[in-house]
Amino acid sequence: MSEIINNREYRQNVLKELIMELHEGKSVDQVRERFAKLIEGIAPSEISEMEQALIMEGMPIEEVQRLCDVHAAVFKGSIEEIHKNDEKGPEEMLGHPIHTLKLENRELERLIDESIKSDLDRFYNDDSKDNVYKLLSNINLLLDIDKHYSRKENLIFPYLEKYGITAPPKVMWGVDDEIRNAIKEVKKQLHNYKGNKADVKSKLEETLNRIKEMIFKEESILLPMCLETLTEDEWITIMEESEEIGYCLISPQEKWKPKRASLIKEKRETMNISDIEGYVKLPTGYLSIKELTYVLNTLPFDITFIDKNDIVKYFSQSSERIFARTKAVIGRSVQNCHPPASVHIVEKMLEDFKSGEKQQEDFWIKMGPMYVYIRYFAVRDENGDYLGTVEVTQNIKPIQEIQGEKRLLSE
Repeated sequence: MSEIINNREYRQNVLKELIMELHEGKSVDQVRERFAKLIEGIAPSEISEMEQALIMEGMPIEEVQRLCDVHAAVFKGSIEEIHKNDEKGPEEMLGHPIHTLKLENRELERLIDESIKSDLDRFYNDDSKDNVYKLLSNINLLLDIDKHYSRKENLIFPYLEKYGITAPPKVMWGVDDEIRNAIKEVKKQLHNYKGNKADVKSKLEETLNRIKEMIFKEESILLPMCLETLTEDEWITIMEESEEIGYCLISPQEKWKPKRASLIKEKRETMNISDIEGYVKLPTGYLSIKELTYVLNTLPFDITFIDKNDIVKYFSQSSERIFARTKAVIGRSVQNCHPPASVHIVEKMLEDFKSGEKQQEDFWIKMGPMYVYIRYFAVRDENGDYLGTVEVTQNIKPIQEIQGEKRLLSE
């Protein structure tokens, strides 16, 4: 056993050395031969561990991110060789999140190879308005890649991080953002086209190449690593939550139906924590009473809730409170909390909320140096039944004074 561990550690160290050599300027060809002696038996998890080790040892994420394209090119042949004879798994079944991600990748490749490249050549030979618009139309389709990346980042990465795999998600997310920005930059160049077709062609070709490299890294490194790590129940959750983000260019025709289609493990884990006294279970998570209280009190506005019978049930205790509230108000009829002269306004608003005629009502008033924005929202359940009204009050004077942009941390 120790020999296996030592061999693994040795291989890991040499892999890190190769990445460092690339970082220091050696070409892919200069390290390829040495790498070839180490590739037998390599798994995606080792690549993950290597990136994680580099970051833990102090290498900036941006540096590993810069090397990402290079080491993917080095690993490409070996990993493809390893996985080419793999038996079919659940990820190849219709509706499985990995199957859907791969289908999207095929559609992206088709869009690039069958449409964008030919339109780019046509544009470069004749940059007429029609050819600019046609290329721009395909770039707009390409922007749909944001949904593909968002599902990966917001549904898959959190599970990897739960298992302690943090470096690869950070590196890949950084590259995803670079690709997103590059597509937007090409779109902007075409929108404001000034005859700089060589610049457009160069930028777009570079971007398309990076997209294809990301497709390879997903399918040869990220997704196999996910299959080694995530449970069936976690894949079910990912599938169920994918609809909220949406899909890229295509949509799965049916839901994945695993042999053991249950969420018993997830439900048990959720119940174990949320059934403990002092925790509140919500559809999207759970919070302790203390956490929930201070989250609501930290929001930069006041919240007051009255139930369907017009009884005050809750108010937050924000440090920026505008209207005085005391605990004595809890349990009172909201009509008794307003001056007689304004009660008719409150009653008309609540009548409109209850009947469904209105969903919200807004007011704004000046109070000394403050400009107070008061908003009322009807709260309804999934069937549209009225549950009550929430009042949100905020001093928007500081917001109105915002100008320009702020992209750096405050001193």
